[in-house]
Amino acid sequence: MRYQLNDEQAAFKSEVEAFLAAELPAEIAGKVRSGAGVSKAELADWTRTLNARGWAAPNWPVAHGGTGWNLMQRHIFDVACRQAHAPQLSGFGFNMVGPAIIKYGTPAQHEMFLPKILNADLWFCQGYSEPQAGSDLASLGTRAERDGDEYVVNGQKIWTSAAEDADWIFCLVRTNFDVQQQKGISFLLVDMTSPGITVEPLYAFNGKRLWNQVFFDDVRVPVDQRLGEEDKGWTVAKSLLGDERLLVSRVAENKRVLSILRAALQEQRAAGINLPAGLDAEADAVEIRLQALEMTSLRILSEADAGGQIGAEPSMLKLKGSELVQDQDELLFRLADHLALPSDRKNAPREGFGPAFAEYAASGRYHHRGYTIAGGSSEVQHNIIAKQVLGL
Repeated sequence: MRYQLNDEQAAFKSEVEAFLAAELPAEIAGKVRSGAGVSKAELADWTRTLNARGWAAPNWPVAHGGTGWNLMQRHIFDVACRQAHAPQLSGFGFNMVGPAIIKYGTPAQHEMFLPKILNADLWFCQGYSEPQAGSDLASLGTRAERDGDEYVVNGQKIWTSAAEDADWIFCLVRTNFDVQQQKGISFLLVDMTSPGITVEPLYAFNGKRLWNQVFFDDVRVPVDQRLGEEDKGWTVAKSLLGDERLLVSRVAENKRVLSILRAALQEQRAAGINLPAGLDAEADAVEIRLQALEMTSLRILSEADAGGQIGAEPSMLKLKGSELVQDQDELLFRLADHLALPSDRKNAPREGFGPAFAEYAASGRYHHRGYTIAGGSSEVQHNIIAKQVLGL
């Protein structure tokens, strides 16, 4: 099956691409393309550019600043942004706590948080995992004890990405130890400048600060910063998924990586470098897999937009899309490995040796290893498919 965009969808795609060509700074796109990453200030500027156009939060309701786009439009927008190497906006604010505040928040919470998230004036991080509560998140032990109009929070969170830059953290805390684990958890919004909060870095093997530990020592949190009802935070946390589960194919990221792989092959060949045998055929194979993944994803999104019921198919998309990104990383890594040592040729370059794609090939490869874990591990996806599709 080959899915073709209709005239309206094609026009929308052209509109997005024209906007990106005009508004996305080349310096920022270059950093994303190479894998160098962008600063908080650069990401804030890009967020505000999108917000000025009304495109910062495609998944939010129109009443709260969203676009009103259907799933197909959101997919087209995502693919165009990733292929242009636009930086991804803060998922903690736009994809997680923002929708939760919209669904469970009070009018005062809507007014306080949503406009600031949209305009990158307030940044969130996520406080879920703990040293003894990772995969079994419901066993978390960080406690929040009621004291009048406040909670007193004590405990620890770990693997907290971006905590060093965040203004607020959304946390799962235990408010009741006398009921079933999931029934005693509450969802709090906590100001990171609150007395008693300490943030300590966790570094990856390459020296990058990718995560943090966050410690809470008698941190006082007003009760009106609780999202949803007391002891029902597990319901709030689960709702963060929403229809995002249909957009887990990673088609956009796969297309972005494939463009880098194709360009790298072309650049190396133009430079007269003998490429590892079979790389072209392997690149063709992953492109065919990507085309099949995209066609399947578009079919499912179209069915969902038409009101169809979607079952376990997203697990298949997530599984195959994550694996495909990793397979492309392996090809890029192999394409760069023969450049590890300087050439013995006379007058070989000694500085800036190697193409731009190679500088962060290893960093991208190891970052993407988490794709088969984050959002539901591959083992979990296999189990879902086995039970819901195969009836095992």
